[in-house]
Amino acid sequence: MTDCWVLYFDLVDGLTYDYSGYIECKNEPEDPLYNGGIIVNQNQSVSSTFLLPNLSGNTIYSFSSWVKLNGSNATAIKASLSLDNDTNICIGNVIAKSDCWSFIKGGFVLDSASSYAMVYFLDSHGNKHNVTLASASLQPFTPQQWQNNQANSIDKERKRAVTIHVSDVNGESIQGAQVIVEQISRDFPFGSAISKTIIGNIPYQKWFLERFNAAVFENELKWCETEPEQGIINYTIPDQMLDFIRANEITVRGHNIFWEDPIYIPSWVQNLTGDALNSAIKSRIQSLMSHYKNQFIHWDVSNEMLHFDFYEQRLGQNVSLEMFKLAHETDPLALLFMNDFNVVETCGDLNSSAAAYAARMREVEEGGVMMDGVGLEGHFVTPNLPLIRGVLDQLASLGLPIWLTEVDISNTLDQETQGKYLEIVLREVYSHPSVSGIMLWTAMDPNGCYQMCLTDSNFHNLPAGDVVDKLLLKEWSTGVVNGQSDFDGTFSFDGFLGEYMVNVDFQNRTSNSTFYISKGDDTTHFSIHL
Repeated sequence: MTDCWVLYFDLVDGLTYDYSGYIECKNEPEDPLYNGGIIVNQNQSVSSTFLLPNLSGNTIYSFSSWVKLNGSNATAIKASLSLDNDTNICIGNVIAKSDCWSFIKGGFVLDSASSYAMVYFLDSHGNKHNVTLASASLQPFTPQQWQNNQANSIDKERKRAVTIHVSDVNGESIQGAQVIVEQISRDFPFGSAISKTIIGNIPYQKWFLERFNAAVFENELKWCETEPEQGIINYTIPDQMLDFIRANEITVRGHNIFWEDPIYIPSWVQNLTGDALNSAIKSRIQSLMSHYKNQFIHWDVSNEMLHFDFYEQRLGQNVSLEMFKLAHETDPLALLFMNDFNVVETCGDLNSSAAAYAARMREVEEGGVMMDGVGLEGHFVTPNLPLIRGVLDQLASLGLPIWLTEVDISNTLDQETQGKYLEIVLREVYSHPSVSGIMLWTAMDPNGCYQMCLTDSNFHNLPAGDVVDKLLLKEWSTGVVNGQSDFDGTFSFDGFLGEYMVNVDFQNRTSNSTFYISKGDDTTHFSIHL
C-alpha cells in the first residue's frame, strides 16, 4: 500500500527553523513541526511507502515525523527518498518500536524539481517495513532562508551586545573619547588535529597558532604508538607536542584511550584474553591518564564503539563500563566522550543513528557513569544540510555538549569541491546552538593529510584553507572596532565571544585594559575610568 500526502506550497519569508528534537520513545506523538509544513492531509496510516508529489527545485526540505513499527520488534530503519530520476537519498533514520512512538528528523536538498517522489522505510538489509506515521512534517526552505537562520543563530549563540562606559575619576560621563576595541582570543574552541611533525617545525607552529585555539593529537596518544610492545611505554613524542600546546595556551582533547577497531589495536593486545586482557586495559588507563592527569579537557574513552566491539567480545559488555569508570577515577576533571563516525555524515549507516548513539550512552550511564559529551567525527563526502541539523537537534535533547571532533571532506573529491563542502559543513555546525567545539582532521604529515589538507607542504593555503581563513579570521572574528563615546559616555558594538583589548584615549588621558565577553542574552557592560 502507498499513502499519498497532499502538499501545499507557500514559502514564507522570514521562516524560523524549529530546533526541536526527541530521542526518547513516547506513548503519544507530539504535534507536527510547522503544523505539518506543506503536508496538509495529516492522518495516521500504515504503509511502507509514502508519495510526495510535485517537489520544487532549489529547495531545502526539513522532514520529521513520529514513527511506530507495525508488528515487529525494535528495528533500526531509514527513510529513503526515491525521485523520478532514479536518484535515492537517505533522509533520516531511527530505531522504531511497536509499543511507542519514535521521532525521526532529517531532510534533503533538491537542485531540480521532481514531479513525484517516494519515501520508503528500509532496514539495514534493504527490506521495506510497514510503519505508522503521525505528525509528519515537510517544511521547505529557500537557500536564503536557510542561510538567514544560520546567521541569526550565530548572532544569538556566538555573539553578544557590548556597551563600554567611559567616565572620569569622579564618575562623570565623557563624551568624545576615542575607543579602540580588538578581539585577541575566541571563546569558541575551533582547532585542528596536529601530528608529531609540528615538533620544532616553526613554520607549521606559526601557521597553526595564527588560526586555532584548540588541538587534538592525530595518532600520538593511541595505544599502538605509546606501547607498541607490552610493557615498553614511551610518551616522549606526545610530551613534546604537549609542551608546544601548553606554551601557547591551546585547549587540547585526549584521543584516544582505546579504539574498538581491531586494525588499530596493538598486536600484542590482540593475543590477550581473560584476566591478562583485563589487566592490560587497567594498566593502559592508569599509565596514560596518570601521566597526563589534568592536561586534556576531554578523553575519547572507547573510540567507535557503535561500529566495533573488540573488548566486549572478549570480556563481556561490562568492560566498556569499567573503562569509563576507571578513566573517571584516574582523571576526574576530564570530560569523557564517546566518539564515532557516520552519525551526522550520512543516515545510511544504521549502526550510528542518533537513537543508537543515545542508547549506547544510556547503557554506560545505567551502569553508574555519567557521560560528559557527544563526539561526532564528521568525515563527510557530500553533506546533507537538513540531515546534519536534524541529527544535531536529536542529540541536543541529551543536554550534553556536542563536539565535531574530526571534520574533513573525502579526498575522492577535488580540492575545490572539498573547500566548497567544508564551508557548507562549518557554517551548519558552527551555527547550531548545541555545538560546543569543532576540530578539523587536518594534521600535516610528511605524506600529506588523512583526507583533506588546508595547505600545501610550504603552508600555502589550499581551497579548504582559504575557507578556514575566511570564516575564522574574518567572518567569525570581531577584529578591530573603533569610534567615539556618545553623549552618555558609551560606546556599543556586537562582538563574538572571547577576550578583548580596549584602548580609550581622551585629552592626553589613556586607558588600556582587557575584558571578556561571555555568553548571555542581555547586553554586557564594562566601565573605563580616565
